[in-house]
Order: sequence, then structure tokens, then C-alpha cells
Amino acid sequence: MFLTAIDPSAWFTPRAGEIRLGQTLACLPQIQDISAYHQAIEESWQQGQRIAIVGVPESIGPRANLGRGGAEHAFGAALKGLLSLQSNPMIADHELLLVGQVDVIDLQQQGDALRNTDIGELAHLRELVERLDQRVQQVVQPLFECGFDVILIGGGHNNAYPLIRALKQASGTAVGAVNLDPHADFRAREGRHSGNGFSYAYMEDALKHYHVVGLHEGKNNADSLKQFSDAEFTYRSVHELYVSDWRAELQATAAQAEAWHVPLGIEVDVDALQGVPASAINFNGLSIAQGYSFVECLASLPRTRYVHLAEAAPSLHPAGREAGDMACAQLLSELVLAYLHGFQHRSP
Repeated sequence: MFLTAIDPSAWFTPRAGEIRLGQTLACLPQIQDISAYHQAIEESWQQGQRIAIVGVPESIGPRANLGRGGAEHAFGAALKGLLSLQSNPMIADHELLLVGQVDVIDLQQQGDALRNTDIGELAHLRELVERLDQRVQQVVQPLFECGFDVILIGGGHNNAYPLIRALKQASGTAVGAVNLDPHADFRAREGRHSGNGFSYAYMEDALKHYHVVGLHEGKNNADSLKQFSDAEFTYRSVHELYVSDWRAELQATAAQAEAWHVPLGIEVDVDALQGVPASAINFNGLSIAQGYSFVECLASLPRTRYVHLAEAAPSLHPAGREAGDMACAQLLSELVLAYLHGFQHRSP
């Protein structure tokens, strides 16, 4: 079982007279095999947890897409932010389950030794992403089957592919996704990487509906845009969003996703947001407030099953790793809360 348990006490500093989420959040113990995993998550479901948090500490996918590393540190930053929050009646932390992180240490170490500038080594990197796909799906599919919503944090946007596959397998139907991202990630199927998770999912008939919010037409190559159009998928460009009413855009996006009548995934590439340390940092992006409202709005839809928070890379902050950890801790924990708040507002 490629899953490592999290010790919450390692990620926050207690303070007298206060209770932190790290002291109250339900956590799975270390699991040895898939049978024990199924039993543990079923027990958590019976205890009232409904949203499972999973980390993927990897940067193999972005590097296999000729990008930079750093996304392997995002989940750690998210834990620092989330587990340090106050436990109080305003946060329904009883609905959250900290499942753990996908065990990818061996794959990450192999990937670190490979150069994405060498054709042969790049091919090996992409083979490692295929192995990563299998591990992520092994962890998240039982959660969907049990009924959990999933919050997947960390790593590259390559992890959208195993998420979508797992949701399709669990639900028995092709799914929909709404992606907040300058990139459609619909590149050629040239070997797995962070830029083609959605094109692979589409070709396997796992992704039936797909809409991108904030796409930058100058950051997507002509072939990927053609494939995207041929699939009859849709987008709203970031330039259109600059001059439109954001609340109206959210309402239109939510109405479109509801009309699909399929299980829904929320995808967030944090490089859609202005100044966030990411594999491809963006100084012309949308605001944190827009990112929060995007997640909260779509999480309130009854068919939504997951949010994927991808591509954060604390070490790529212009001011260094410490500043990057702080920025990603605040952002990622806030987006987790956005999903929780949206989930609580769903119609019964």
C-alpha cells in the first residue's frame, strides 16, 4: 500500500489555552495493505468524516513536462497552514479526514537524478509519472467508492489524470472537470507529464465534460488548442475575466457544470493566481479571493467529488523557501477551507 500516515504534531506548535486543528483532526494510522485501508476508511465514514485529505509530494510530473521542480514541498506547506488553524465552532473539522500522503519517495529520488534536457532521461521521467499515476489512483479510488469527497494537495497537474480515472471507476460513468488554469493541459499524448492529464483522460473516455476558467490563449500551443476544440470543450479566457463581473462568471460556470449531470472535479493550478510560488509563477493572474470563491462555489454543487490543488512550489518563491512555505501554507489551507465551506452549503 503506497500510503504514509501523517503525524499532525510534527506540523504545528501548540499554545496554552488554544486548540489547533492538528489536535482535533481525524487521521488514519499507518496502513499496511489495501484490505486494512478499506476497513479504516469505512470506519472513518461511520464516525462522520466526509472529506478526505491526501498529499502527493512529487515534482516528477512538472519536470517531465520540461518544467521546474519544487511541487514536492507543497503538501508539507499545506499541513503547516491547515494544522495550525484554530479548532472552533466556525470550522467543521469533524468532517475532515487526514488520510496521509502517497508514498513516492523512491520515484522522486529516481526523478531527481534525471535530466529533462536529455531525450532518454526525459522518457524515463515520463515512465515514472505512469507509475505515480497508479499509486495515486490506488489511494483515491477507494475513497470515492466509500463516498468521500477528496482534497488532493501537492505535486503537478499530472495528478488530475489518476483522480479522473479513479472517479470514473468508482462512479461507473465518465466525469466532468472545471479547471482554474492558464493552461488547458491538453498537450499531445507523448508520455505522461503535467501538461497532458486531461488529454489522456479524454482519450480513455474518462473525461466527458471539461471547462477551463482563466485560460491564457498565448500560453497554449496551437495543437493542444485544436485538440481541445475538437473535443468540444470550452473555456473562458483570463482576458475576458479581466473585464467581466466575477460573480456572474461563477454563476454561469456553476450552471454549466450542473447541466452536465455527471460527477464533478474541481481543478486548481495555483499558477492561475497572482504571485503564488508555482512551477510557472504568474504575475498577471487572478486574485486569491477569486480562487477562494471559485472553489467554494463549485464545492457547493451536489455532484462535486473532489478538489485538486496542484503545482504550488514553495522553493520557487522569489524571496526564497521560507517565504514560499508561508505563502503556500496560507493559500492552500484557505482553499481547503473554501471546499469545506462549499461542501457545508450543499442542498440536501
